[in-house]
Amino acid sequence: MITLQDVSKTYSKNKTKALDSIDLTIPDGCIFGFLGPNGAGKTTTIKLITGALEADGGLISVDGLELPSRALEAKARIGYVPDNPELFSRLKGIEFLNFIADLYKIDRETRRERIEVYTRRFEIADVLSGQIGSYSRGMKQKLMVCGSLLSDPHNWILDEPLVSLDPQSAFNLKEIMREWARAGKCVFFSTHVMEVAERLCDRLAIINKGTIVFTGTLDELKELRGKDGSLESLFLELVESGKESGGSGA
Repeated sequence: MITLQDVSKTYSKNKTKALDSIDLTIPDGCIFGFLGPNGAGKTTTIKLITGALEADGGLISVDGLELPSRALEAKARIGYVPDNPELFSRLKGIEFLNFIADLYKIDRETRRERIEVYTRRFEIADVLSGQIGSYSRGMKQKLMVCGSLLSDPHNWILDEPLVSLDPQSAFNLKEIMREWARAGKCVFFSTHVMEVAERLCDRLAIINKGTIVFTGTLDELKELRGKDGSLESLFLELVESGKESGGSGA
């Protein structure tokens, strides 16, 4: 489980307040979608959880491990897929995966088995001997997804993971997300694709201008707005209103 309490972040160069005292609880055993327009604070939130950035204030914990005081322990429990799959272009695909496995101290037999399973599932096993710089963006994305799964993380965090994936790979990714949730693990992902969020998410949060404006289920969002409709229409209406909040806490 991941929790954020009264978390804020301001970028010092332009004094932009990216996050304004947000509270968020991301429970185990469900797929939790994180929605918001461009610049709303989605990627900033994810970077704070993964330890890539440090909050100005508030409390962040991953499975009870507080950041930044226990950051290394927390990171060991996270698998992370960033929004930009730009990797070490001079490394071979297999070298990158072994580098990730080394970071997580995964033994050779376990890493061999997991590398084979995931790279075959995403159909990149045959290109691992090639340099990453020669990969297409979609292949890089698939390699990053495979790397994020090698440690069998309890918390799987994905920032716009479906970008650049072909339909079969996108299907495979969604299936693994469901498998992770059914196993009682935490799956947290951001997306702009409302249809995917509507079909895939057990719970969701909507962020706008650095503030969480809704947390709950799609049914709770419909109840809040007092109408039925697609997630896309409800999302657009809520973001336009700017200050609405509601739904049960995550």
